[in-house]
Amino acid sequence: MPAPTHKVLKSLLGAWALAACSAEETAAVEEHLTDCATCADEAVRLRDAVALLHPEDNLDLDPRLRSRVLSACLGRRPARVPVPDWVAPYDAETARLDALLHDIGEAEWRAPVRLKWFDGERPVARDTTAAAVIGHLLAVDGLVAAVLGLPDPLGPLVAEGATPTERTEAFWTTAAGDPAGQAPGAVRGGWREQSHALTRTASFAGAEAADRPVPYGPVSLPLADSFVDRAFECWVHAVDIADAIDYPYASPSAGHLHRMVDLGARLLPAAIAGRRRAGLAPPPHALVPAGAPGRTLHLEVEGSGGGHWYIPLDSPGATTSAAETVAHVALDAVEFCRLAAGHIPPEEAAAGQTGDRQAIRDALYATASLSRL
Repeated sequence: MPAPTHKVLKSLLGAWALAACSAEETAAVEEHLTDCATCADEAVRLRDAVALLHPEDNLDLDPRLRSRVLSACLGRRPARVPVPDWVAPYDAETARLDALLHDIGEAEWRAPVRLKWFDGERPVARDTTAAAVIGHLLAVDGLVAAVLGLPDPLGPLVAEGATPTERTEAFWTTAAGDPAGQAPGAVRGGWREQSHALTRTASFAGAEAADRPVPYGPVSLPLADSFVDRAFECWVHAVDIADAIDYPYASPSAGHLHRMVDLGARLLPAAIAGRRRAGLAPPPHALVPAGAPGRTLHLEVEGSGGGHWYIPLDSPGATTSAAETVAHVALDAVEFCRLAAGHIPPEEAAAGQTGDRQAIRDALYATASLSRL
């Protein structure tokens, strides 16, 4: 029997979204969706439309839900176009945050949420709402969306090269970004639709897309690192919301947490150099040419998702060397992430420290300086 044509399969999408296809038709449609991006996009829109016709089940109603979902997932064949490893943390963290948002009421959307970060010299805090936090994630995720050819939610509201903070402030001044100006479901819906589109588009983009630069104002990150950065910020702000409404929220899986720690560790040499240029840290002991060995800090991150990193202290381009190690810092993986998020000040980081005190201080303050609004 010949395989159904594209035209026939496209005509079945509506019935498929309503679960009205036969088993053979369902299998044919789902196999087609792994190869046809146009039909995959249409299928997502139809499924979302069908979801509006039926109220979502509360995730807390049945404690067996998680095991049933995992069993069903493991019983299916792997997707022909799987989510890349560097997108998986973002996919997981957006799904976890979406589950949290599903479970909160309208009053909790308006509850005060405290955002915290480190401005290079001191801790900074700002009170906002859960709805505004989701608007912030939507605005900054737009940087990644633009690189993938998706619509930027800010459009002409910001100039090219705007920083994440500038984008957030611009979005908050609009009616769409004002939590008092729209229903919480609309805030969640816009962010959710964009996060799904980012994951889907990156999955179809191919491995070569991982190196595309994503501008964060004056600096840029490869697309692969940007997805890890967005996963990290999604988790951090999910915890901010959860803390505000006394909702339990777990840490990421070990593999995803390791990717977040690794990104932070790789950004430390440039952060140390940036603090020195800004006059926030003393100059290096010696100028080290790029590629030459220089003084090294051993960063040991313990627990789930941890590992060992060696950080060049005198130049971002210097190589590290065990013989040149002058300091050793050890701290827990979640504690390292909290420090990188600006949620704890550097002097309060529960770290084991030995060796050059200034080198240790430079590393801890540089870690906190990775944070931003």
